[in-house]
Amino acid sequence: MTGDVVNLRQFRKRRERTEKEKQAEQNRISFGRTKAEKSLTKALNDKADTRLDQGRLERPVEGEGGDGKD
Repeated sequence: MTGDVVNLRQFRKRRERTEKEKQAEQNRISFGRTKAEKSLTKALNDKADTRLDQGRLERPVEGEGGDGKD
């Protein structure tokens, strides 16, 4: 009854690597976004801000307005 000789240190390291890889995969799913996704979100936010600013009505600053209350 001879079995394969197993180096316990290598077995432990291999097990830790696979556990870290599983955790990394979960983190990629939970937190990771590709560069394209980030740039798309930024572009959409910039476009929305621009459209919002285009519809803004300018109000005169107090003291500069032509309402005769100077």
